Amino acid sequence: MEFAVDVIVQVAQRDESIARILREICTLDGATRGCALDLVSAHLGQRAPRDVLECIEALRGDELARQLAERLK
Repeated sequence: MEFAVDVIVQVAQRDESIARILREICTLDGATRGCALDLVSAHLGQRAPRDVLECIEALRGDELARQLAERLK
């Protein structure tokens, strides 16, 4: 899991718009975060690469969201 956090943080550090969105999503409570991620997944549909969709799914986890929120302050 730590590797995934490091990779996500590296991507966010390269693009402030990604970092901003991740900060907002990761600070939501679990149920609200899940709904927001459902909307993102629906918007992307099958166009997104598999690794992006896997990342979106991983963000549903409370621990990963907490770690990202801490690292992206």
